[in-house]
Amino acid sequence: MVNCCGLITANKDPVPLKSIEVELEVRDHVATVVSTLNYENKEDKPLEAVFVFPLPGDAAVCHFSAQIGQTQIVAEVKEKQKAREEYDDALSSGQQAFLLEESEQSPDIFSLSVGSLPPGESASIRLDYVTELAVQADDGLRFCLPAVLNPRYQPLGSGGSGGSGGVQVTSVPASLVPYSLSFSARVSSPRPISKVESSCSLDPLQYLNSDQTQATIKLAAGHKFDRDVELLIYYKDAHQPTAVVEAGQASAEPGSLMGDPVVMVSLYPEFPQSVMSSVASCGEFVFLLDRSGSMGCPINNSKQQETRISSARDTLLLLLKSLPMGCYFNIYSFGSSYEHIFPKSVEYSQQTMEEALKKVGEMGANLGGTEILSPLQHIYSQSCIPSQPRQLFVFTDGEVGNTKQVLDLVKKNSGSHRCFSFGIGEGSSSALINGLAKEGGGHAQFITGTDRMQPKVMQSLRFALQPAVVDISVTWDLPKGVSVTVLSPPITALFQGQRSLIYAQLTGQSPKAAEGCVTVKYSLAGHPSQNQLRFSLKPAEDTGSTVHRLGARTLIRSLEMEERERRGQPDGGLKEKVVQLSVQSGVSSSFTAFIAVNKADGEAIQGPLVRRNIPIAWMGVPPSKSRNLRMGAAIFKRNCCIISSPIARACSLQLDDEFEMADDVPPVMPKQPPRDPLLQLVSLQQASGCWLLDPALSAALGKTSEEVDKSKPAPVNSDVWATVLALIWLHGFKKDAKEEWELLAMKAASWLRSQNAPCLTECVEAGNALLGCSMQKDVLGL
Repeated sequence: MVNCCGLITANKDPVPLKSIEVELEVRDHVATVVSTLNYENKEDKPLEAVFVFPLPGDAAVCHFSAQIGQTQIVAEVKEKQKAREEYDDALSSGQQAFLLEESEQSPDIFSLSVGSLPPGESASIRLDYVTELAVQADDGLRFCLPAVLNPRYQPLGSGGSGGSGGVQVTSVPASLVPYSLSFSARVSSPRPISKVESSCSLDPLQYLNSDQTQATIKLAAGHKFDRDVELLIYYKDAHQPTAVVEAGQASAEPGSLMGDPVVMVSLYPEFPQSVMSSVASCGEFVFLLDRSGSMGCPINNSKQQETRISSARDTLLLLLKSLPMGCYFNIYSFGSSYEHIFPKSVEYSQQTMEEALKKVGEMGANLGGTEILSPLQHIYSQSCIPSQPRQLFVFTDGEVGNTKQVLDLVKKNSGSHRCFSFGIGEGSSSALINGLAKEGGGHAQFITGTDRMQPKVMQSLRFALQPAVVDISVTWDLPKGVSVTVLSPPITALFQGQRSLIYAQLTGQSPKAAEGCVTVKYSLAGHPSQNQLRFSLKPAEDTGSTVHRLGARTLIRSLEMEERERRGQPDGGLKEKVVQLSVQSGVSSSFTAFIAVNKADGEAIQGPLVRRNIPIAWMGVPPSKSRNLRMGAAIFKRNCCIISSPIARACSLQLDDEFEMADDVPPVMPKQPPRDPLLQLVSLQQASGCWLLDPALSAALGKTSEEVDKSKPAPVNSDVWATVLALIWLHGFKKDAKEEWELLAMKAASWLRSQNAPCLTECVEAGNALLGCSMQKDVLGL
């Protein structure tokens, strides 16, 4: 296995990458990232260094250059095959060359080749990209610097494997990664910065001005490059609609995308409170759970006993308890094959809930690979239930190689459902997780570091229970002589308080101090509504070409998807349009690559070229050497030790075949932690929302059955008493986890109101006395 995977440091081969320096600049909700990779060849022969690494899936790579001594070489964007040929020709001629290309299967994987690095030579590679920061359900803006590239399972027949000359991706434990990371960030915003949080240790936030609109932050000393670097940035009054107009480049042709001004509009729809106070009591909820071997990995570094699959099981418990009566549901799970609990979605009841929970409790990370396409196809083949809007929840660690194929399928079926996606653990593919939600008109969440999955999933369930917004349209009101070309795909989903971004090209001359207006109209629960934003057409200062590049990236992604949909049919030259736009804007695409060749005068580099693959950290545990190869292969995969990507065409198929043979190896089950008291109580709730008075409930409340029975007011029904006690316990002892249990508590309070029970005030007072709380009846919604 070691020879096949090329674990370079284990073979004691030197690695030419010495350090990575990252500088992040955040302006409001847009990030510019400058990464510098420092190489040094300490061997006595010329090297080709190959590094396959992840980037955010929605990043627009816009600059690539190399510094060798006093010589700087700036890369150009060219059609991918031409760039590869130019790179190969340069190496064969003894010239130095540098190639950066995006994976054809997933836009969040890049390959960097540093060719003909002479003995004793040093080189610094600079890579710049811009990206939007996604808004989390708690209003934080999320930036992630991916450091971990987990295994990308390549399904058979998906077209990403095979071929020759592919790059072998290598992985080692973090302690053996032979290069360092330094990371610093500068944040600025029109609104004060309230806080910055991270999954990694940070030095204290340093404000640069008195109004706290500018600040710097950096990683604490001693950080190991063993996890993704995630920042959550919180602004005060974050939900402010904005519009930024960026002037066109003077050197670009007027009328072209880069020559005209481009506007980026950020909208935050606010729905009427009367509509938002009601929760939908219908819907078809379909849960799709990843049970591939990698789901047996720890969810983070600090809680080794909690695995991704165990956290997902607990989350499904909360989801099932929180569903409204009258809805329909089903649960699918997948690995190399897929399973479903019911042949088709069933009505939610005590019986169906219990049957589902029993099956969920038996689920393990034991289904082999990560074939997500087949279960999605089966779900979409099922007829939708009239008056029950379909809501799809996908839980995965995001380790697939056929990302674009999956997203094309979701988009094709976007009219029949909303898709909510959850990336679990370090290294989950942002292209897959964000893409599922974007194409499915839903919302994406990432569970990393010490995050609990449950509150994030329950936030998304609240979104799913919001009334669906329909008949969405966007209209523009601009001065005479100014026209608009929208670069973004049509808006298909709106959620309360969640940002919607629109990019548009503005053509023509506008008068000084002119204003424009954009209006979003939609229908919510049968009521027409609209949000409007007026903005100045005067270009903002100091934005460079950031807005243009993000607009170009958005249009490129839309054209790429359209090209895939029409593959094999006349497409009107879509690929050529993508290449032209990519070259014009300097933004990467799946059809282009960055190529730089050192054509400075000098002697050709002599001697055979030796390839050195740069290793990247993995998050798991190495296999026991005492196991045989077949057993070792299964554990190796299950513990995230192999990295293969769509670019790693040479070795990924061979490895996947070995792992598929080993799917029947029993999973290595970690020691189970004690049951969370909250989950213990929640597990006892009935589908209707009530609790039953029994010894299990008394134990969950920390009381004996005798104590609970003795304290019950005589006229009160036993189930009413049990339900009141459960609600008091939740409000009294789990207030900090309210996001997790709020929906099921609302269902319980609704059940209590339906009982018209007497003496509720006396009941609450008795419950307070028993549990040592001081809750009021109105706090429980009674």
